[in-house]
Amino acid sequence: MDYVSLIGIAVGLSMDAFAVSLANGAVTRKVRPAFALKVAGCFGLFQSLMPIIGWLIGKAGASIINAVDHWIALILLSIIGIQMLREAHKCHGGEACLQDNIPTRTLLVLAVATSIDALATGILLPSAVGASTTQLMLLSVCLIGVVTLVLCYIGVYIGKKFGDRFTGKAQIIGGLVLIGIGIKIFVEHMWFS
Repeated sequence: MDYVSLIGIAVGLSMDAFAVSLANGAVTRKVRPAFALKVAGCFGLFQSLMPIIGWLIGKAGASIINAVDHWIALILLSIIGIQMLREAHKCHGGEACLQDNIPTRTLLVLAVATSIDALATGILLPSAVGASTTQLMLLSVCLIGVVTLVLCYIGVYIGKKFGDRFTGKAQIIGGLVLIGIGIKIFVEHMWFS
């Protein structure tokens, strides 16, 4: 098994989730370890589950997944991004824009939207890292989940530092980041995959 490639894949897959974790930290009034772990846990869990689902679907389902995954990510991230922009407009900036918590339902939607590329990766992962057995495949997806969890946990705190400096603008920036990530995923899948 090629661990260097696997860690590279894990970091690459976690970047969208990391960016969303930054946005979540930026719009949260007070970040506690339990909140950061909740955010990181959701993203890490889905970054682990989606490759398993992709692996189980196998090559037969690859064309179906590749045909719709970018649309799903674009729609889900844009809806949540637009909701954040609306909230920012309603509260007129400042401390009033900050949230006490991100609803679990919203986190789950964000986790699914940012892990859809991991679904497609699961189809190719065994050959990419030499995971020739079920044990190696499970080890691979666990490593992906752990890398994502760690990066997202750190991302929530970095986002909070950013949010403290730009109170009032953080929710607008967060909404634009989510929409931007959706567009990035869409463009990559439409023209560069």
